[in-house]
Amino acid sequence: MIGRVVALALRAPDSAAPSRVEALTALVGLGLEGDRHRDRHSPRQVLLASSAAYDALGLPPLVLRENLLLDLDTAAFDSGTLLRVGREVVLRLSFQCEACGALDLQRPGLARAIGSRRGMLARVQAGGMIRAGDPVRLLDERMPALAADWRERVEQVLAALPPGMVVEYGQLARLAGIQSSYCRAFPRLLAARGLGGKAVPARSACQSPRWSGDGLYA
Repeated sequence: MIGRVVALALRAPDSAAPSRVEALTALVGLGLEGDRHRDRHSPRQVLLASSAAYDALGLPPLVLRENLLLDLDTAAFDSGTLLRVGREVVLRLSFQCEACGALDLQRPGLARAIGSRRGMLARVQAGGMIRAGDPVRLLDERMPALAADWRERVEQVLAALPPGMVVEYGQLARLAGIQSSYCRAFPRLLAARGLGGKAVPARSACQSPRWSGDGLYA
């Protein structure tokens, strides 16, 4: 055992802020039941944050909008690490959550102050119940790592593209775990990296079948 769950939270689809809960239901390959980030194609299903980051910066509860607050340093984890939470749930760690400008709406200057301590994003590898106080264990098995840099993650996604198919920009952003606003950068990025033609705008006249991303995180 490397730590415990300090607290849990869900952010409902129609809610602007997360709310504390005593237990969560993790759904394999989908995310957390009742949470707005439930998405079978996303690497951002669950956000883990460290209680040490809250203590160091004197933050009020839920400012980092995490689902699981842990009494261990999430910044020390590598992508591809598997954590068992409680008896049943296994989380596959994706990559560190970026300190975006939305944090500054909670407290001016917080994005810069938090740095790499915002938290770790994850997917649900095995489902079940998570409760406050549950132990967290590090498993020996590892999954393929996802790149920390979003550009490299885009390349990783396109490397898995089935032959003869294309992926639309919006879906590519979703699969790579980045905001849809990044789609504006795709034409230049893909051309520079020799990946032009693998991804297309939603209204493209390209007749190739569209890839949803099925199997990417299997």
